[in-house]
Amino acid sequence: MIKENIILDAVRELNVRAAIDIPNDVYQKVGQLLEKETNGLSTYVLKKILQNYDAAIKDRVAMCADTGLPRYYVKIGNSAVIEGGIVQLEKMLRQATADTTTSIPLRPNRVHPFTRKDNNNNVGIHAPTVDYSFEPNADWVDITVTHKGGLFGGDYRMLFPADGISGLKRFFLDSLAEFLRRGMACQPATIGVGVGGTKDMCVRLAKEAACLRIIGDRNPDPEIARLEEELIELGSKTGFGPMGFPGNSAVLDVHIEVAYAHTGGMPVGIQQFCYAQRRKTVRISADNDVGYREDPHWFTPYYRRETIE
Repeated sequence: MIKENIILDAVRELNVRAAIDIPNDVYQKVGQLLEKETNGLSTYVLKKILQNYDAAIKDRVAMCADTGLPRYYVKIGNSAVIEGGIVQLEKMLRQATADTTTSIPLRPNRVHPFTRKDNNNNVGIHAPTVDYSFEPNADWVDITVTHKGGLFGGDYRMLFPADGISGLKRFFLDSLAEFLRRGMACQPATIGVGVGGTKDMCVRLAKEAACLRIIGDRNPDPEIARLEEELIELGSKTGFGPMGFPGNSAVLDVHIEVAYAHTGGMPVGIQQFCYAQRRKTVRISADNDVGYREDPHWFTPYYRRETIE
């Protein structure tokens, strides 16, 4: 049985690691962008981003003053047994969020939308958000935390079958231009594109694609993988660099996820995950062993299953 105190301690540490330690895949990609960037101002910004990564790790402080909104993605093995059940798991996630808001510290960004009431701990109504998926033949629990901003970088458009891939590319460029020209969403960013499903589903998939796949990961569908590569190339040719300055290094990567849609439409959601890619995953096994990693392994074959098993 997975113990509640093990969950609490693990998620506290998870938030610390996410806030401070930039994932290696992101660090390396920013370095690669720096090597290829030709604009002087964008080169300067990329160098400062790398220096900021190093300073955060050295000083053990959050890599960005705006620590976003803590959000959890929980993948539960079908045979996992949790002390107190899912309700107790969620209680531990909320408690760990409040604790680390104070201890790291995280900026208490969550407020009531009307009264602006702030509990000063990032906990409130539907806060933090918890999303679930499940995995067969497993007795562990994976918990991924992302500290993602909640203001800019998201877009949605209802396309139609006749719009096709060219329509998706047009929307992709329109969305990038809208945010890049104002330096919003803190580029360079990973762009998640969710295609299909319904409006809420494509936006959710876009956020998962942006936050829960590592840099360089390609969709297992060869055609979708090729489209990801095409969008990366398009993004690098927009003329934008980091933070909206001129350059060619605004895009870290592009990840596409799909869902079967209504026959009459092709909804598309776009989400950007900024260069402060605060994500970490912990696996808690049935014997309460705890192991941390950078790759969430969220998009398993079971999660992407297409037909009746």
